[in-house]
Amino acid sequence: MCSAKNSLKVNQKRHIAENRYSCAECEKRYSSRHSLFCHMNIHRGKYKCTECGRCCVSKNDLAEHRRSHSGEKPFECSVCSKQFRTSRQFIEHSRTHSGEKRHKCLVCDKAFSQCEHLRTHMRVHTREKPFKCYVCEKEFSQHGHLSDHIRTHTGNKLHKCSLCSKSFGRSCHLQRHKHRVHGSIADELKQDENG
Repeated sequence: MCSAKNSLKVNQKRHIAENRYSCAECEKRYSSRHSLFCHMNIHRGKYKCTECGRCCVSKNDLAEHRRSHSGEKPFECSVCSKQFRTSRQFIEHSRTHSGEKRHKCLVCDKAFSQCEHLRTHMRVHTREKPFKCYVCEKEFSQHGHLSDHIRTHTGNKLHKCSLCSKSFGRSCHLQRHKHRVHGSIADELKQDENG
């Protein structure tokens, strides 16, 4: 774990050295004057949404933001027909079909097709748990795990066994139940569905 922490510290120092231009308004940092100049458009209100008042860094970002109000999704995947509001979302999604994994973990060399998946993975190394249960204050590294946990408090069990009347808060608990309790019956039904 020490080498993982050292790798994270080295990476953080590199980012700090790269980001030497800071904003006097909010203290965000940038690697170039141009990036800082574009950022300042937010404080100047140059590209402001007339619907919600959000300020964007550029005309393109404002156009992209406005789609969140209109619901327009002009980017469509030719493989699965899923639609996206931004080209960035579309490109990230396309990598799930191509198998391209550009986002590499600097600690353990695992690779991911989407940046968000790498961010979530990094919590394995940092042991960060940003999602806290409002009932018992238990902490989780992923929002989905918190959502599953909250069902233990509410009694809301969404995953119902098709072979008996039992219900479960998490799909993995349902799968374990089917395997342990129904064993060969569940396997036969799965083969019938696939065959």
